[in-house]
Amino acid sequence: MTADNPLAALIAEKGVLLADGATGTNLFAMGLESGDAPELWNTDAPEKITALHQGFVDAGSDIILTNSFGGTRHRLKLHHAQDRVFELNKAAAEIACKVAASAPRRVLVAGSVGPTGELLVPLGALTFDDAVAAFREQIAGLKAGGAEVIWIETMSAPEEMRAAAEAAVAEDMPYTCTVSFDTAGKSMMGLHPKNVAHVFDAVSDKPAAVGANCGVGASDILSSLLDMRAGAPDATIIVKGNCGIPEFQGENIVYSGTPDLMADYVRLAIDGGAQVIGGCCGTSFEHLKAMRAALDTHQKAEPPTLETIAERIGPLVNSPAADGDTAPKRERRSRRRG
Repeated sequence: MTADNPLAALIAEKGVLLADGATGTNLFAMGLESGDAPELWNTDAPEKITALHQGFVDAGSDIILTNSFGGTRHRLKLHHAQDRVFELNKAAAEIACKVAASAPRRVLVAGSVGPTGELLVPLGALTFDDAVAAFREQIAGLKAGGAEVIWIETMSAPEEMRAAAEAAVAEDMPYTCTVSFDTAGKSMMGLHPKNVAHVFDAVSDKPAAVGANCGVGASDILSSLLDMRAGAPDATIIVKGNCGIPEFQGENIVYSGTPDLMADYVRLAIDGGAQVIGGCCGTSFEHLKAMRAALDTHQKAEPPTLETIAERIGPLVNSPAADGDTAPKRERRSRRRG
């Protein structure tokens, strides 16, 4: 990459890194209402976003993600805030950077960039160039606020992944990209985990890391990790799995993962070759504390088998991804990290 790569530098210094946990589920616990835009809290309730980041830093995270997952004009338009893209993303990065600067250790601030929620041509109306422009607008705000790396996440469509990558390169920012492998072990648009690193073969600057986030549970993301490592043996790989399986309890969604389970997920992720490990939906500060302890004490062992993963973490929800890349006809249009 032509841009500086602070992620690689921190891995070289510390070894395996701990990323943060859930944004959405933790903000809901702070009072965010379903359907509201978390990004508006960057200006309306910055103290709550500060508390979110501080909780993750106190739990031991080496990387915190800005509160900007839905920060493109397309997502913000749903909340009549499409004219506030730069402002809200800049504020998101500034809040995270302030927390990181006060930490007793090096904490990297990553600018979260989620999907637009639109389908690209020919499946939808969004052109590749328009997608790049929308991502550039968001990334410019994150860069201005001090984000050190762009963290493209919860992606499904390779073309949208490339558009976000091109935008990061155009803004001279290092970037990572993680995919949600939630459909029969592949992404909703048919991307196999083994091929995730190759999505960027035509991009001038390659990602600082690739990986998986969200999906359907810790066991499944560990299965994806084994495929990603086999497909790209030299890549830096991220896994940021959900905290167990979501379950409805009345009107509330509760995630089944305990701190002990998430700690064992960390151990298996290290064994599987991940260099950055975090939690996604349902992952609280208490989960992160247990994950930090596991990371600090575990000695890397042989990569786990799927049988070992099932025995220790629970059965896979999906079957392991089959080879081939036949994409489904349509993509899920709305996702929210955490």
